Amino acid sequence: MKFEENYDLTGQVAIVTGAANGIGHAIAVVLAERGATLAMVDRSETVAEAARALGERHLAFQMDVTDEAAIETMVEDLMQRQGRIDILVNNAGIGRTGPSEALSTKDWHEQLAINLTAPFLLTRAVGGRMKARRYGRIVSMASQAALVGLDGHVGYSATKAGLLGMTRVWALEWGPHGITANAISPTVIETQLAKVHWAGEIGENFRRKIPVGRFGQPEEVAYAVLHLVSKSAGIINGENMVIDGGYTAT
Repeated sequence: MKFEENYDLTGQVAIVTGAANGIGHAIAVVLAERGATLAMVDRSETVAEAARALGERHLAFQMDVTDEAAIETMVEDLMQRQGRIDILVNNAGIGRTGPSEALSTKDWHEQLAINLTAPFLLTRAVGGRMKARRYGRIVSMASQAALVGLDGHVGYSATKAGLLGMTRVWALEWGPHGITANAISPTVIETQLAKVHWAGEIGENFRRKIPVGRFGQPEEVAYAVLHLVSKSAGIINGENMVIDGGYTAT
């Protein structure tokens, strides 16, 4: 099979959460460019505009990814319209940073809900349908914080490490049914929000800890997702692709 054919997603349907901005939007753009029909999920009302900008075949779902009923409705709607779901990218996530002794219970539970429970609910909703078709690609966005301790990231680290654990279970249970489940663990990625948070001295100090000397770009994560959902990656299952410039190797 030729290179272009391996990365051709024509006819496939992909759900991407947190797709209105940042990494999620970059992922949606790349998958759409390769022919996939996107179901772009985000709680921001701008998701509709983002979907329209990619073309009329793409769909937008403004919703809360922690809402179990909304997830079931979205997945059923998508199945009615498209008849299939080939790809799920669990990208939506939040970070509430601060010292462990000061992290509020509210912030702890909010991170659990969005970063860990939502991927479980979404993957459960599509997993059975993928299993029935004996094909599926699931990619979940973890973090370097799942692999090493980061000051002030106790809740975030816990949820991202949990996501890696779930990914391995999905890979084991569903691999025999033609479904792969993998994760990606990036370092700081220069989205608009990250550029604000990591501006100035705090950003310069962290960059010095990364062997390549810079943060990542959203498109670099998006192309990693493309590989994992492509025909070329059918043997990759239960893995965590680390995109951190060598930070966790130090």
